[in-house]
Amino acid sequence: MPWSSEEEFAEGRPVPPRIPGFDARGMPLVLVHNIGARSGRERINPLFFQPVDNGWAVFGTHGGSPRDPAWYRNLMANPRVTIEVGTETVPAVARLARGEERERIWARQVALVPKFAEFEAASGRQVPVVVLERADG
Repeated sequence: MPWSSEEEFAEGRPVPPRIPGFDARGMPLVLVHNIGARSGRERINPLFFQPVDNGWAVFGTHGGSPRDPAWYRNLMANPRVTIEVGTETVPAVARLARGEERERIWARQVALVPKFAEFEAASGRQVPVVVLERADG
């Protein structure tokens, strides 16, 4: 199943297909505009998210790959991003969740989407949880 129509790609808004194991509502998506760590070019990544406090948590599952996704490396190198969520476009700053915060967010995500636990187990690494906090307060 394709990720997007040609029109969606042309508009810079790739949309992932339905993933087996998720309910009919699908997964909530946020578009993260970020700068490539090596290229310095703007990237746009559609990511599954969980609302948290003053922002959104996103998850570097990379579908169970043993490597972190490129967008994660980009956010760690260049944490200032722009987020499109619903009808809002918001400046944000990315930071890695650690310790109890990471465990709390991850446990909630696994409860919502058990497939994420399978991705982490298959990857052989701890999946990074990145919090995107509103930069506008």
